[in-house]
Amino acid sequence: MSQELSPEQIQQALQGISVPPQPQIMVDLQMEQYMPDPDLEVIARLISQDPGLSGALLKIVNSPYYGLSNKIASIQRAVNLLGSRSIINLINAQSIKGEMADETIVTLNRFWDTAQDVAMTSLTLAKRTGGQAVDESYALGLFHDCGIPLMIKRFPNYMTVLEQAYANAGPEQRVVDTENTEFNTNHAVVGYYTAKSWRLPEHVTNAIANHHNALAIFSDESTRNSQLKNLLAILKMAEHICASHRVLGNEAEDHEWNAIGPLVLDYVGLSDYDFENLRENVRELGVN
Repeated sequence: MSQELSPEQIQQALQGISVPPQPQIMVDLQMEQYMPDPDLEVIARLISQDPGLSGALLKIVNSPYYGLSNKIASIQRAVNLLGSRSIINLINAQSIKGEMADETIVTLNRFWDTAQDVAMTSLTLAKRTGGQAVDESYALGLFHDCGIPLMIKRFPNYMTVLEQAYANAGPEQRVVDTENTEFNTNHAVVGYYTAKSWRLPEHVTNAIANHHNALAIFSDESTRNSQLKNLLAILKMAEHICASHRVLGNEAEDHEWNAIGPLVLDYVGLSDYDFENLRENVRELGVN
């Protein structure tokens, strides 16, 4: 049964790190909330497409107020727990924060597009391979790059550096190494602290922190970090299928996948042929 939260409680819960919501999603949500009988399934579907809104929602549901024994990553479950009135208060609170210049929106479109595509592809891969919880794979796909909008906000030249980072990536150089050199931090670290502020499950936040450290993780052939490897295997396959290197990095070649792909596929027990078939199946479904 849902516990209704007031606008004041929502505002208090949302203090801290905020990733801006996608304007079109906000418009669609506002339209739905003005319907005589707002549909929670429609609202959950819209929220689940946006990292900022999903993060704010999970932050509230995973707060001490709800007293859940285990933190959750399911957007649908979070919507059901909050109920329509609290969800509408959340949407209204986020819409106040959502004012952005047109130039910023254009830049962030690259982030929003990859977040949705990678999340949906991760969900499909998790269902097909059966190696990882579907909700957590979707959440990681949606949130793995949530540090990017905050880096853009802090560093005006961030996207230029990120493109260079993708160009430099390979066996000897991680994407985040270029960012560390330029900014003394990177989007994986910022994303980790953002996800922690949203109270996401620890293994999901750990995967966000390490999503550009996959080469070292999969090079370790021991049975350690199996949960992390399961999550990252789905994510790295999804990123490659969705061509994140092209959308975010403006780079024709996926240098990171070239370095880690064989290790990831070996871990999940897929041949190159199997993976190509899986990639074609995902594309035929219209996921990305």
